[in-house]
Amino acid sequence: MRLTEEEEAMRAGAFGPVRRWAIEHQIAVGQFFDAEDLVPVGQAHIMADTEATGPSGVAFLEEMAKKPEAERRVRIPTITDPRGVDFDAYRRLKQTDDMASLEERLIMAFEALGVLMTNTCINYQTILPPVRGEHLAFGDTGVVIYSNSVLGARTNFEGGPSALSAGLTGRTPRYAYHLEQNRVGTRHFALEHQPASLSDWGALGGIVGRATNSYWEVPVVSNCVRAPNSDELKHFGAALASFGSVALFHMPGVTPEAPTLSDAFHGGPIPSAEAITQSDFETFYEGYAARGDKVDVVVFSAPQLSLLELEQVASHLDGKRVHRDTTLLAVTSPEIKFAADRMGLTARIEASGALLLSGVCFYQSYAREMAEANGWKRLMSNSAKLVNIIGGYGYKPTLASMEACVASAVAGRVL
Repeated sequence: MRLTEEEEAMRAGAFGPVRRWAIEHQIAVGQFFDAEDLVPVGQAHIMADTEATGPSGVAFLEEMAKKPEAERRVRIPTITDPRGVDFDAYRRLKQTDDMASLEERLIMAFEALGVLMTNTCINYQTILPPVRGEHLAFGDTGVVIYSNSVLGARTNFEGGPSALSAGLTGRTPRYAYHLEQNRVGTRHFALEHQPASLSDWGALGGIVGRATNSYWEVPVVSNCVRAPNSDELKHFGAALASFGSVALFHMPGVTPEAPTLSDAFHGGPIPSAEAITQSDFETFYEGYAARGDKVDVVVFSAPQLSLLELEQVASHLDGKRVHRDTTLLAVTSPEIKFAADRMGLTARIEASGALLLSGVCFYQSYAREMAEANGWKRLMSNSAKLVNIIGGYGYKPTLASMEACVASAVAGRVL
């Protein structure tokens, strides 16, 4: 790999052992992917919940935090994905004090490195939205696909150590979606049935994701009769990344790199369209159906909810009470939680017996341990991403619209 003089100096240890570790890690990643050099990045976003890092990962960060301040602090704005513990609610969820203690240690280590504890997977809606052409080092798959596709920025899926390395060096290996030639559409899907709800957009992401099923595929979805809004694109992209490991999509007339269908394929041949029909949606939903089953927990999470989504949850819950044998959790970012508190949305949601969580993500919150402690089995959500992931934690998932999820939470069974 070609390195600049400054990068060579980092490698030689001129900026201390922490930055030397970081750039050596990036060189190893870059060599694996045949990157020719490193590219400067404007932001880094780290996935590092304590369930994933474990005690050893936290101890690793704590050792970094002991280094002199000039050596350990990140060089560019570096933010975090959701945590695993909401300190105001963890005991109600039957999470343990040990989980909270490990979380506190991780936060202290990150703060010593200059990392901003944003605790969100919707930073593009709440913190500093990337701009077209901006190179980034983002971790969360939903963040990556939204930033690449909807905003036209450039990032790969960065593992936790790689994103931290980018924060420390201000660079990342230039490969995959940092390169123009890899951003061309490879598959063509045409909508013959239009999504209506957020869960429909997630289902569409699941349908396309299953069909593509590759990080190196770039699906193009045409025939959208209207431009989807930010929340709809959020659910579509999160599910597409979850089901298919996809990091970039194009929607002609919607996403910035595809003003036309031809542009999505960089002026090259346009593949024959693969139709997505109403039957495809029905089949997808049927795969998660469980009508009449007792519902243990209803979760609105993965991705975290925007302020508008929280208002919708509050409206569906107004005047209703969640069934005594069912738990309803709505999950958002700290910034949105503050706004929800101020606007009375939190009070409206929690008046029903539901709980509004801040700064966490359900499946990164010791989901298996919570299931065992609370006796949860049947989980219901309007997030296709969540229902795709959560089965691996021992749950039986059901996908439905937000309205149907709330109605089921009130009834105590899947409607």
